[in-house]
Amino acid sequence: SRGMRGMAKTIPAQVKTRIFSKPSLRAVGFAGLGCGAASLMACNLIPEATPAHAEESKDSVNIVLQTEEQPTLDDMKIFSGTANYNLASEIAEELGVPLGNLSIKTYADGEIGIQVNENVRGKDIYIIQPTCPPGVNDNLMELILLVSTMRRASARKITAVIPYFGYARQDRKMQSRVPISAADVCRLLEAMGVDRVVAVDLHCGQIQGFFGPRTPCDNLEGSVVALPHFANLNLKSESTIVASPDAGGVHRAKHFRDRLKKRFGIDAGLAMIIKQRLRANAIERMDLVGNVEGCDVILVDDMIDTAGTLTKAASELTARGAKRVFAYATHGLFNGPAVSRIEKSELEQVVICNTVPLSPAAAQCAKIKQLSIAELLGEAIARIHYRKSVSVLFKK
Repeated sequence: SRGMRGMAKTIPAQVKTRIFSKPSLRAVGFAGLGCGAASLMACNLIPEATPAHAEESKDSVNIVLQTEEQPTLDDMKIFSGTANYNLASEIAEELGVPLGNLSIKTYADGEIGIQVNENVRGKDIYIIQPTCPPGVNDNLMELILLVSTMRRASARKITAVIPYFGYARQDRKMQSRVPISAADVCRLLEAMGVDRVVAVDLHCGQIQGFFGPRTPCDNLEGSVVALPHFANLNLKSESTIVASPDAGGVHRAKHFRDRLKKRFGIDAGLAMIIKQRLRANAIERMDLVGNVEGCDVILVDDMIDTAGTLTKAASELTARGAKRVFAYATHGLFNGPAVSRIEKSELEQVVICNTVPLSPAAAQCAKIKQLSIAELLGEAIARIHYRKSVSVLFKK
């Protein structure tokens, strides 16, 4: 026992230890360690219960079972796929670490080849790869192979940072004989061995539940980045309305309004547009719930695809007397005629985050304003790496 006390004293102060008393060890029986008490006695971890030790056995004996070092910056490795390299570079700069050395190539038959050009054994890996257009399926396959590569290279922990989560809109069965694609993507990532997922404004929060309990999924809010921008537009509480372009996004719009009031004191009203769809990306009519006459309106959504809903909502709000109409969405996909629709619409400005790289046409559109989300993602990665609370980011 004196030897064990001496061993406990020699452990460095910066190393965390788990200390157990001898009675609790005997109660457990070391079943979980796969060895018996006799073998532990042979290793001098537990003194034999002889009469000489009878009096001493009443005292608690400190035994070191496990040591765990605090993570350092050297343990962190940031890698980027090809989907949004600029965002990954910004995140790496925020964290003060270089991007990992990685080779990704496409063969003549369309297959993807990946090679990691540095040692990742025992490292905490963070892969930044949105599964966004163009090439949603290629970007998804690239992410899956990146996770598999890191797992086979003996990485300690793998976190997939997915700023835009593709297939998120297919989150339930709306008709017979269709897949729940969002759940299938989650299962693919889990099967490859991902340990944690960080996403930004998932289309539906329930997607977090598609991952098992051993794979935590953090759903960050892009509005943290957008709120200061709108606070600088000289908005007044009595003449500002936050509106949702559809009934499903009312909670998102209400949350945006509440944060606008809490952080900047702008007590905006709330409105909602109810849309009747003919089919996907085709709207028959819109009805407004709320009064917007003479007000500045902020339309809040999670993504802009072809901008059909957004521009029709702006027209409806203008027809109902809105003074200025702004729009905020975390993900700007701008597929098909989206850019031309925005340019011809009554929208004053469309604010998005850089979770998806802008197309050349969108980058040249004067009405589109892109904000960087690198600082938010960088802080989330740092908090995960150093085992700090991520929920602090939701209270900003």
